[in-house]
Amino acid sequence: MTTARLCPNCRKLISNDESKCPFCGTRYPHFFLKGFLLKLFNIDDVITSLIMINVLMFGISIFINYSEIRLDINPLSFLSPGSQSLFFLGATGTIPFYNYGHWWSLLTANYLHGGLLHIIFNMIALNQVGTLITKVFGAHRFWIIYTGSGVLGFLLSVMMNIQFTIGASAAVCGLIGAGCYFGKSQGGEYGHFIYQRLSGWIISLFLFGFLVNGINNWGHAGGLFGGILIAWLVGYDVQSKYQKIHRVFAIACIAATSMALLWGIGFALYLKMTFS
Repeated sequence: MTTARLCPNCRKLISNDESKCPFCGTRYPHFFLKGFLLKLFNIDDVITSLIMINVLMFGISIFINYSEIRLDINPLSFLSPGSQSLFFLGATGTIPFYNYGHWWSLLTANYLHGGLLHIIFNMIALNQVGTLITKVFGAHRFWIIYTGSGVLGFLLSVMMNIQFTIGASAAVCGLIGAGCYFGKSQGGEYGHFIYQRLSGWIISLFLFGFLVNGINNWGHAGGLFGGILIAWLVGYDVQSKYQKIHRVFAIACIAATSMALLWGIGFALYLKMTFS
């Protein structure tokens, strides 16, 4: 059922779906923002919203330094943003983390990708795995697992001296780890189905990582075990008495990530305008 509210300008009753008041013409851009924020916590919309954010960040990374874009025929590097723009937007590793103090890059690196094939592969994996995890854990605990395992994956990468790294695969591995934990602990036919389906992803990811140069296997491993750990901590019972706490943590994850991404975008745009 459609809800309604009073227009703050003319005080007439309007629908929440309206982008502007049909009586006085006052626009309400915050309605779109509110709708998008609600989608981040909706089981049916959270994965689509997350993919949109990743695609947006990929577009921004290309726009920031389009002169460095690689258009060669190598599918692994085709349409690759410049390393400079990725650094400014929040790539992580020992160089950004230790040399420049970009601790916030542990959050932002999860939303940056090094080429067209890179983001396509990660978004396909995110869509397939993430859709399953949201149904098992719910949207709030999904955000805790996704954000936390991404941070842990990149933190392990820094500790293992990976100099420069990006990509959503650490967080996706966290989702896989959480799903495997659920499958093993839940048991039964459904739990076994989940475990069998997701364990195949683990084998594929690590085979791909050892066969292709430049893959951050430490990030994958850190994300995987981080996902298992966080899933164990938050659980998956929808009737859990900790639901409110999980909601607060989920909001904190989104708020921290949003601030870090906006900081990176602002920093990169400032440098682009200053030195262009």
